[in-house]
Amino acid sequence: MDHDQTPSPSLTVDATGIAWLVFDDPDRTLNVLAVEVMHRLSEVLDELAQSISQGGVRALVIRSGKERGFIAGADVSAIEAIEDPAQGVEAARLGQQVFQKVASLSVPTIAAIDGVCLGGGLELALACDHRIASDSSKTKLGLPEVMLGILPAWGGTTRLPRLVGLQAALDLLLTGRQLSGKRAKRIGLVDRIYPAELFVAKAEEFANERAAGTPLPEHKRPWAARVLEATPPGRTLVLTMARRQVMKRSGGHYPSPLAILGVFRRALSLPIERALEIEAEAMGALITSSVSKNLIHVFNLREDARKGLGVSDAAVKPREVDAIGVLGAGVMGGGIAQIAAHRGVRVRMKDIRHDAISGGLEHAHGLFAGLVKRHRLKRREADSRMDLISGGLDYDGFRGLDLVVEAVVEKLDIKRIVLRETEDRIRPDCTLCSNTSSLSIDAMGRGLARPQNFGGMHFFNPVHKMPLVEVVRGEKTSDETVATIYAFALRLGKVPVVTRDGPGFLVNRILGLYMNEAGHLLAEGAFIEDIDKAAVNFGMPMGPLRLMDEVGLDIGRHAGQSLYEALGERMKPAAPFIGLAETERLGRKGGLGFYRYEKGKESGIDDTVYADLAGSVPTDQRRFDEQEIRNRLVLSMVNEAARCLDDGIVTTASAVDLAMVMGTGFPPFRGGLLRYADSSHTRAVLDRLLQLEEAHGPRFTPAPLIVRLAETGQGFYEAFSA
Repeated sequence: MDHDQTPSPSLTVDATGIAWLVFDDPDRTLNVLAVEVMHRLSEVLDELAQSISQGGVRALVIRSGKERGFIAGADVSAIEAIEDPAQGVEAARLGQQVFQKVASLSVPTIAAIDGVCLGGGLELALACDHRIASDSSKTKLGLPEVMLGILPAWGGTTRLPRLVGLQAALDLLLTGRQLSGKRAKRIGLVDRIYPAELFVAKAEEFANERAAGTPLPEHKRPWAARVLEATPPGRTLVLTMARRQVMKRSGGHYPSPLAILGVFRRALSLPIERALEIEAEAMGALITSSVSKNLIHVFNLREDARKGLGVSDAAVKPREVDAIGVLGAGVMGGGIAQIAAHRGVRVRMKDIRHDAISGGLEHAHGLFAGLVKRHRLKRREADSRMDLISGGLDYDGFRGLDLVVEAVVEKLDIKRIVLRETEDRIRPDCTLCSNTSSLSIDAMGRGLARPQNFGGMHFFNPVHKMPLVEVVRGEKTSDETVATIYAFALRLGKVPVVTRDGPGFLVNRILGLYMNEAGHLLAEGAFIEDIDKAAVNFGMPMGPLRLMDEVGLDIGRHAGQSLYEALGERMKPAAPFIGLAETERLGRKGGLGFYRYEKGKESGIDDTVYADLAGSVPTDQRRFDEQEIRNRLVLSMVNEAARCLDDGIVTTASAVDLAMVMGTGFPPFRGGLLRYADSSHTRAVLDRLLQLEEAHGPRFTPAPLIVRLAETGQGFYEAFSA
């Protein structure tokens, strides 16, 4: 196709009467339903309707001219720009009207999906009579609008339950989950799966069968689901249970899942025209909400991270990484090995003990088994990827590696010995990095012959779940090394954030203040449940004391002491955390911390912890105001984040926010730590910190940056933009 002459989408009719509507935007790597594309689509559909009325068309096939995807969705920037609810409703109606033109065509319509089909792309496919998909691993179908704080409002919320049933639709709409072609066929979303290499020919064959009136076998949904959804009481029960689950998962902070349930309650039994109107009305309220704007902000941060390499020089190219080594085969080492092998990277683990190697291999095998159990991989696929991992006590094979990650015990002297020893056994161009969470990259690099090839690659635990990787640049780390670690993190499906070397780097430094403040609250007589509840109600995935248990109380003590020694009095460990050192409590891994754990699962607060901490917590405990707890926890983080910016640990407010959302679960609906602070204005932040300093001492002394921003009236994003 000549992109200069043929706009997208284009329409042609072949000699057999099959119309081909092809999306192939010359200015984008993936097709996006931008405003101009939707206008063009509307015009093309009008032309097609006229051709059909003249008898020249027997069927319509909608497909992509790109290899990487069908349609990636609507234009997110256009969604972000809408500020008026009425404008949001109108945008939904216009999209519905265009797609209704597809649904109204009098010939069979087929969406031929090869690659990514998300959001508005799937809504277009739902407006067709039939959907076929390729067996490519790139083929993914989903409606991720809930991740942006909105709902599918071009007919998706209305049409999906009518096609696949209420329960299957809820699973997709409320989670933003993406399905492979085969899983989509299993629920009735797709009619046929065809080999990717024969896909266009098979689409033509399928269209001719439909034009000839050849019937398709009816998809049979599970009997129990059909019976439950067949009556108003059954549907009400399903929706009630779904709402309960939404509230449990989200605490009611996200309005879009509740709005989807509301549309279902009102519109499921109505004619499609009225249901579409209810869908559009719901969109108007959601699209202008602060939650949606904040979620789109986080989406944009993540997309921007995927586009770069973490260096300012665009000419820098990363070194190729196809085989890696992992030094230290514990849970962390096994986790790193597993995610690398999952992406097709050959891995060699090294440890000094046979049982450690066995443990690392078993951990990786268990993670692959979990993917098989959840139907994310077939057994043979998991086995072939597991075969990419090997291990031993020596450096056999290390000369052929492209990158080595050190993940041994968190002691500087040991790490330096291991790194120096490893450097002698790898190629001069091999990238060497440490997974340390708190030790100095510069201190480790001083003993190396090639410090320019060394940097930090800090994974968060558990590796297979936590998306963030801190890419730590030491004083001698080269741009090429930063770019190599960054690119490799992207290949693993992670979200990289580049930081400068410094105590705790970025996330653990900020999080250290948050967790330590929980200890100070305990020391003043606050209840464990009140501290953690305040954090969870704010939107954190768990409270700071529950998080301490998850990290491990021994590890938390070590990290806290390291930060105190490096950063001074504001980091001095709270008395209850010092008291814990005299107990045998380890947190979840030991079955007992602030909470009890049975078979690895939390089973409630362990009240005997107060007796163990008798010397550091008062006997006359009292109820704290939730707002006071929240202010102390969150403003501790904001204050330290400001110090990190002043120290040059990162250079932008967006880097802080991306790292905190991806590394700690800071509530995305708030847009990130510093975007949340900006919503309150730095003058108000300064005033609150001054009040806390007066009440609780110098650990709340406002960071100099906050004072400067308050004086100039600037926010963090205004002063520290990319």
